[in-house]
Amino acid sequence: MTTALAPSSALSAADRCDRCGAQAYVRVTLTSGGELLFCAHHGREHSEKLRDIAITIHDETGRLEATPTVSAEEER
Repeated sequence: MTTALAPSSALSAADRCDRCGAQAYVRVTLTSGGELLFCAHHGREHSEKLRDIAITIHDETGRLEATPTVSAEEER
């Protein structure tokens, strides 16, 4: 049997951590069918346990390290 999963949509500022309410950067799809959202801190804190119960883990914490671009107008 093959199961196809739809790709996860990108997380936005409206997505909040289920643990503390901060912006979510990690989406976990559980084998039970549920979904959890975590900030980077709580995603790291619970990552080992989450791997045991997750079908997929969509991790966007790399966005936190990205350097924003500065336009020429902003530099003036």
